[in-house]
Amino acid sequence: MRTQHSLIPAATVPMVLFVTVQDTARSSARRQRSGQPEAYDFRRPMTLAREHGRVFEMAFETFARQWGTQLTSRLRVMVGATLDGVEMISYDEYVRRLPTHTTMVLCSVEQTRATAVLQIPSDTSLLWIDYVLGGPGLAREEAPRELTEIETTLITDMLSSALADLRYAFAAVVPLDVRVRSIQYNPQFVQAVPASEAVLVATFTLLMGENSTTTTLMLPADVLLAPMRAGEGADTRSAAELQSHATARATVLRTVQTVPVDVSVRMTPLTIHPRDVIHLAVGEVILLNHPVSRPLEVVVDDRVMARGVAGNNGRQLACKVVHAEENER
Repeated sequence: MRTQHSLIPAATVPMVLFVTVQDTARSSARRQRSGQPEAYDFRRPMTLAREHGRVFEMAFETFARQWGTQLTSRLRVMVGATLDGVEMISYDEYVRRLPTHTTMVLCSVEQTRATAVLQIPSDTSLLWIDYVLGGPGLAREEAPRELTEIETTLITDMLSSALADLRYAFAAVVPLDVRVRSIQYNPQFVQAVPASEAVLVATFTLLMGENSTTTTLMLPADVLLAPMRAGEGADTRSAAELQSHATARATVLRTVQTVPVDVSVRMTPLTIHPRDVIHLAVGEVILLNHPVSRPLEVVVDDRVMARGVAGNNGRQLACKVVHAEENER
């Protein structure tokens, strides 16, 4: 810590003491901290729109609360599930992040032929089996192994009930019905989707007593994004709202057509110097760069709407329109 004192002479005014406290250790650490740049492939952008990301976060948070409640009732131990984040990456990158041996629950998305993956660490799945069979839930230090037939049935039944809550969590977003299909253990040999395809990965943290673990849920991005993008362009207004909009639009069009506007006819504008304007006198001639054969411009609000030629209508000058400009009016 370092302090700085600034004193004003007492002969002038009463002494005032200013103290500035600076945390040199924290400022030094802040200067030394530098974020590592992340690789980004502009040929295959994997950026999730902010509005879509927030919608997905709310849905997955709802699922996490439901999942924690279900695990608490099935395992008879307090379980808390929280969402760590949602990101969009390629399937190949997702697989590379997983351990070499883990419990990968392959699920089918009923609305499409896509495959979702719920990944659970191997030691966590064995811990759940211990709880379900009435054990104390002790973490055993043993090599990762595949589940037996009985253990697979117990895990499948437990996760089937949990994944059913996805339909409730995403009811306001997209229809989503995910069902357990099979269980695999080596991510490198599981080709759920093409390697370069974009997937959405939700990461959860599960707290079971004194044990903490991280699980992931992978869904193909098109499964969630395609219905949302299609819905953004759909008109969800009722028949009464559509009729009201059409009536209001017709009223505006009729009103606009009766608004008076100033119309002028001009030649091609000429640029001259200020000194020429100041010394203008009666009888002087200004040469215009407007050929006799060129039509005049019909202008509304400094915008050329048509072109015409000079003429007369009885004893009054007139402009006959010979060409209308094709632009937005």
